[in-house]
Amino acid sequence: MAGQLWVTDSLGGYLYSDNLSAELRQAVQPMCRFRQFCDVKDGAHQGLGKGDTFHWNVFSDIATAGTTLVETDTMPESNFTITQGTMTITEAGNSVPYTGKLDDLSEQPVKEIIHKVLKNDARKAFDSLAHTQFAATPLRVAPTGGTSTTALTLATDGTCAVTNNVALQKDHVKLIVDLMKERNIPAFSGDDYYSIARPSTYRTLKNNLESLHQYVDKGFGMIMSGEIGRYEGVRFIEQTNIGVGVGSTAGAGAWSNAKSDTVLFFGEDTVAEAIAIPEEIRGRIPTDFGRSRGIAWYYLGSDSV
Repeated sequence: MAGQLWVTDSLGGYLYSDNLSAELRQAVQPMCRFRQFCDVKDGAHQGLGKGDTFHWNVFSDIATAGTTLVETDTMPESNFTITQGTMTITEAGNSVPYTGKLDDLSEQPVKEIIHKVLKNDARKAFDSLAHTQFAATPLRVAPTGGTSTTALTLATDGTCAVTNNVALQKDHVKLIVDLMKERNIPAFSGDDYYSIARPSTYRTLKNNLESLHQYVDKGFGMIMSGEIGRYEGVRFIEQTNIGVGVGSTAGAGAWSNAKSDTVLFFGEDTVAEAIAIPEEIRGRIPTDFGRSRGIAWYYLGSDSV
């Protein structure tokens, strides 16, 4: 049985030792960072009995823009196009089996501990699934020549050929924001875009901004999980769920010179999430006359760009 056992100290025996502390201590775990920015399409698909394929409509701008009219002219007519996105509903989950003997003899609450461990695992799993879709963006930028702070090189096919060799700085943020606005990428909230990266990637930027006032009063009421500040219409989020170099077209080499790992900037309409069964904790029906038990987290849904 691959799970929690009484006979192995590191798998359960330590739950009852002489003079064991009554305090429960868990390994430090980060909360979800990427998943909080997914667009949950639950209005059309939440629930069961609707098949495993989910569609949503994407509406274009009007084909011919409106303009001024002469009094005797007829009203111009135009149209817009509709395309569809699609995703397939899949299962996700993990479990921890344990023995009845462990549960019966442990001084500390086995079920409570397993619940916490599984919740932490679910958070990281959902963030990883969401990040995979965020990283699928076809738009990628890098400092021109790898070191410029005044120009960016844009790739629109999902692959950036430039090897970065400079830390992210406030001038890069300005260039990225201008590029996003000129491509008519809508803001995520109000007039603000968002950015997510690892704490070390933001270090030079944070040093740049130490002397600047990062928030107005209104901003404090809008802080998302992991948010550290706001600059040039971008609200910055730190995350540690996703490892260094993950999602970069240059792989781990993006951080080999300790300059800057991949940074995600985004506006509205990010990643779609369809939910058939929201994440939940489930208990396994005991078998072997109650001696074999288990707890799992389970989810039925999907993420897609």
